[in-house]
Amino acid sequence: MTSGIPATSIAEAVVRLRAAGCVFAEDEAEVLAVAATDEIALKALVERRALGEPLEQVVGYADFCGVRVRLRRGVFVPRVRSELLVRTAVRSASAGSVVVDLCCGSGALGLAVRARRPGIDLHAADVDPVAVACARDNLDGNVYQGDLYDALPGHLRGRIAVLLANVPYVATRHIPLLPAEARDHEPPSALDGGDDGLDIFRAVVAGADEWLAPGGIMLSEITEAQSGAAIEAIRAAGLDADLLVDEDLEARVIRGQKTVGAMR
Repeated sequence: MTSGIPATSIAEAVVRLRAAGCVFAEDEAEVLAVAATDEIALKALVERRALGEPLEQVVGYADFCGVRVRLRRGVFVPRVRSELLVRTAVRSASAGSVVVDLCCGSGALGLAVRARRPGIDLHAADVDPVAVACARDNLDGNVYQGDLYDALPGHLRGRIAVLLANVPYVATRHIPLLPAEARDHEPPSALDGGDDGLDIFRAVVAGADEWLAPGGIMLSEITEAQSGAAIEAIRAAGLDADLLVDEDLEARVIRGQKTVGAMR
């Protein structure tokens, strides 16, 4: 990693970031220096970071699952733990598979899956217009704005092989406990999942049978405490359910599958 910014300016950036409580001040200063066009721009970027804006939003990108994801201010930053969603989706997708990234945010999940399965037919949707614009930066076409399934074109009904639904799943009462980076700089619509964190999840589950192809799967991230209720909701909707866990990533993914050949 190199930049044309003088070492003295980078050192000043480190001092400012440390004072703001950035644990990895040296590393972040280098990233910001590479993103800055000159010393004045660096100071502006450092100040944004020092005031709590996520580093990824400040520099305009996040490296996630082997792809570089463009980001805009106010858009949800992809988390490392979501790699489990990507890996699981990739195993179930093949050339020609319809893959939908619902509640897509920046489109990071769909972008990462497509990088590993280039032949998929990828679609993405989000209710937030800023997120939709960001996803279009990353995915080009087939990005729609609207509330869950209402955003999707009708011709996808009954054809989705993999439904990635990384819905907001933080319980409303826990929002104030989130790190300031998330609480103050990411949209509530990407975080708040209602009383138990599963309101949006249940809405997605309710429509999954109609939109999934026979044998198709839906994938969502949940917490350990939500596992029982999430499995119950999926089974109540007529789908098979199982849970995938990656302890290293501290990630849990709930998978619902539409039974092949089931009468609907």
